[in-house]
Amino acid sequence: MLPRHVRLLDRLLRHHLPLLCLTGGSIAVLDITRPYRDPISRASFATAYPALVLLLMTLLLGPWNVLRRKRNPVSSDLRRDVGIWAGVVGIAHSVIGQMVHLRGRPWLYYVYEHKARHVVPFRHDLFGSANFTGLGGALVLIALLATSNDYSLRALGTPRWKQLQRWNYAAFALAAAHTLAYQTSEKQPMPLIASFVGCTGLTILVQAEGFRCRRLERAAHPELTLSQTRGEREHRH
Repeated sequence: MLPRHVRLLDRLLRHHLPLLCLTGGSIAVLDITRPYRDPISRASFATAYPALVLLLMTLLLGPWNVLRRKRNPVSSDLRRDVGIWAGVVGIAHSVIGQMVHLRGRPWLYYVYEHKARHVVPFRHDLFGSANFTGLGGALVLIALLATSNDYSLRALGTPRWKQLQRWNYAAFALAAAHTLAYQTSEKQPMPLIASFVGCTGLTILVQAEGFRCRRLERAAHPELTLSQTRGEREHRH
């Protein structure tokens, strides 16, 4: 196991620097190429899709290791670092997104204006659904980001920490619902919607195949569960 400072430097050079360049470059390209005159609208769009791609990557790395028959530890530095960037960019998008519509009255993202006189005050139209799913996804990302570190792993223990990190699936589901709802309400171009649906479908298929392979492997070799647990313990320490 590498010393902590060496491991940190290795992560900065091998993971965070490339992720910074790729994410920053993607945001810049999307911001420049958007036809919106309003800079806040451009920033919201430009941060939305890089955050979604990073989130999808966190769900692909584990099954990809399984499909290649490689060791899949409880926590890998690459998956954790991609998750950190997904959390940072996703939360930034959520903050910026609160300023795109209804400026000065952000609560109207979630409740109807009193003049509308709805029986249920909380928004239940497509716009409201997009906002509530986005808010839920952001709250999950905050929890995941706050615990994506060695201290939380040691403090919570492997089972509890892993159970918390599985909320990543909920973040993915909420982000997917949020994206589709906004794409529909804002009538985004069909190629963009098709790309999103295709990437989401591919992620679900890879996850399902990885799950199937894990079940088959554990059924064929029950002793692997214990050996994997030992390997994961060595990885953490």
